[in-house]
Amino acid sequence: MNTVLITGATSGIGEQLTRDYISSGWTVIACGRNKDKLQELASIDTRVKPLEFDVSDDESVREAFSALPEIPQLWLFNAGSCEYIDKGEIDSPLISRVMDVNFTGVVRCVEAAQPYFKPGHRVAFVGSIASEVALTRSEAYGASKAALSYFARSYKNDIAASGVDVSLIFPGFVKTPLTDKNDFAMPMLISVEEASKRIMHGLSKNRDFIYFPRRFTWILRVIGALPYQWQAKITSGLVGSQGEQ
Repeated sequence: MNTVLITGATSGIGEQLTRDYISSGWTVIACGRNKDKLQELASIDTRVKPLEFDVSDDESVREAFSALPEIPQLWLFNAGSCEYIDKGEIDSPLISRVMDVNFTGVVRCVEAAQPYFKPGHRVAFVGSIASEVALTRSEAYGASKAALSYFARSYKNDIAASGVDVSLIFPGFVKTPLTDKNDFAMPMLISVEEASKRIMHGLSKNRDFIYFPRRFTWILRVIGALPYQWQAKITSGLVGSQGEQ
């Protein structure tokens, strides 16, 4: 592999992955909707190929993928958003916004990219450990990541015979511009540099499922195996009354 496409490349984990893959000698197709930031990334190295589009816009996605500068061997669908529900006050426009980026936006990208998939390629989805346990205020974010997790695992089964591999990534709390807005404690928060390192390492080892930080995600996975009544009592103490990444 020597070319990777990264959505959400203009901020947070996606930006760090772009910088780190370039430093490792890869060509990066950096995708995002922030034109100025894409130009800034392109100024780093000629191997950064900016691709401007909005994952929430069908036509924008189709046009972008019809004009790929080259065909990547690694497809890293990372673009995401996060908004929280306020104390159980359901807000359908808010939930729709989050779902449209975190889930439907990924589906749009896969649909547009799939004609280019070839044996030996790897498709990677950046999900969240929040998808494995119901956490407070996360009716939008957690549901979107749970939908993505199901989609990725089902898709993995359906294309297994094609020779295209699928990876699903489960980060815990990562310090990014999104989590900087959080008004609650974030257990075992790690840097974006560490997150990028863990993702790149896992993908280089062809791992289908990548969890980090190990201790925090292990705790939530164990909690997720318990009866639902127990889960609610434990998570309210684990992450307080506010929520997660």
